[in-house]
Amino acid sequence: MATVSTDPTNSRATLSGVPVKPVYCEDDLADWDPETQLGRPGQFPYTRGIHESMYRGRLWTMRQFAGFGRPCDTNRRFHFLLEQGQTGLSTAFDLPTLMGIDSDDPRSLGEVGRLGVAVDTVDDLFALFDGIDLTQVSVSMTINAPAIVVMAFYLSAARQRECDWRKLRGTIQNDILKEFHAQNEYVFPPEPSVGLVVDLIEFCSQHVPQWNTVSISGYHIREAGSTAAQELAFTLADGEHYVQQCLKLGLDIDSFAPRLSFFFNAHNDLFEEVAKYRAARRLWANRMRDRYGAKTEASCKLRFHAQTAGCSLQAVQPEINLVRVGYQALAAALGGCQSLHTNSMDETFALPSEHAATLALRTQQVLASETGVTNTADPLGGSYFVESLTQQMVSAAEDYFDKIEEQGGMIPAVNNGFFRREIAESAFAYQQAIDSGANVVVGVNAFQSSTEPEIALMQFDESTESAQIANLQRVKAARSDQDVARSLTRLKRAAKARQNVMPALLQCADDRVTVQECMDAMAEVYGRFRSDANW
Repeated sequence: MATVSTDPTNSRATLSGVPVKPVYCEDDLADWDPETQLGRPGQFPYTRGIHESMYRGRLWTMRQFAGFGRPCDTNRRFHFLLEQGQTGLSTAFDLPTLMGIDSDDPRSLGEVGRLGVAVDTVDDLFALFDGIDLTQVSVSMTINAPAIVVMAFYLSAARQRECDWRKLRGTIQNDILKEFHAQNEYVFPPEPSVGLVVDLIEFCSQHVPQWNTVSISGYHIREAGSTAAQELAFTLADGEHYVQQCLKLGLDIDSFAPRLSFFFNAHNDLFEEVAKYRAARRLWANRMRDRYGAKTEASCKLRFHAQTAGCSLQAVQPEINLVRVGYQALAAALGGCQSLHTNSMDETFALPSEHAATLALRTQQVLASETGVTNTADPLGGSYFVESLTQQMVSAAEDYFDKIEEQGGMIPAVNNGFFRREIAESAFAYQQAIDSGANVVVGVNAFQSSTEPEIALMQFDESTESAQIANLQRVKAARSDQDVARSLTRLKRAAKARQNVMPALLQCADDRVTVQECMDAMAEVYGRFRSDANW
């Protein structure tokens, strides 16, 4: 059985394998310039946080990920979480929706509403946010390949509810590149997929100014097995590619960059995670100002959402997951996150129960209210160890930036499988360390228990699928086939002309065109991506 060594002469490393010395001192920061590399909170390069007062001025948004069943089912969970003190909504979609497939498609059989909420038409958005003032609550939606379609549905629903788009606040993930690196929920090839990301950035920068148009995500890269440095480097490289494509379109950097946001993992190694967040802010600030000519502070400030590490949750002794999540949340707070999701202890078995989701939310509330971490900005700033780790993280990321350039840039690196190879090698090394006992996982390879507690799990209603399909069929029967055909023709015409497709998608939403019908229409123009033909 693996145990924790107490021998001070033994070699140690971070979770990602970076060697850690027994003690750090001023010699470890011999080439470190605190004025240019550290600064003060709220000042360039924002290593210490993007706001001067940080959480003394405003707490992070507590945003629990939720979504299951039909839109009305998730709507009830949204209301429950808001009643428990959650301050923002975060929407999970089911697998068919994530892949741009309708609930009544044969490929959706057995998956409708299981891992998130099913959305087929704009009417589902009405039901999803029924009774919720969209101008008062920040809404996050985690979806990528069909992101522009779902965003059009959301804006159509808001307009029909007479909500002023300029008052809408929230985030849509809309980060297709990380799907090619890690998560595999892509539909179109990389280049037109990125083009749709840029379309949404352009449209929202003009019409929905408070909306975060992309949540550039390292979370799923880390969940696939990357190191912390790979998560950092690949995420920022993705962000830079979106910036470059927007600039090629002729957009002014300061017109869209302030609404780019990031999404990072909060894993087990507390100090490595804090260093990752600090390095991300410094790297992004310097590159935005010096490489892309950003002139406003808002364009240089990296704002990020964090979610505790789903891949760290264990099925054995699941209550220990509460402890893991608590420390991971602490890392996110010490690292200066702007919003946070804490995973529930039962997620290795099922979608979170109300009890488990409440405990996950209470974890954030205890952290914010009882631990003192919000009392001062960047309490770890100036630590020899943390600053040294931050420096190492910056250097490792810059090395990866060079490697990506050596591949010919982002799209060639995607097409030749560079990112996947790097992540796969790291995932293999990490699993080897667990199997050998070099990395201790409590309850798995150390400190096992002969008894397992019974925990109440959420039960999935098997009638969900048939109910969602019946609702979709009612919508299809009531709509105008002529209007649908006209809207889809307009959408294909815009796609072929490489025009911004958002206006056409808004008309599709109004005419009750489905998610899949929109995606299929664009696939006729863009084609579909097949990984086995490319890697």
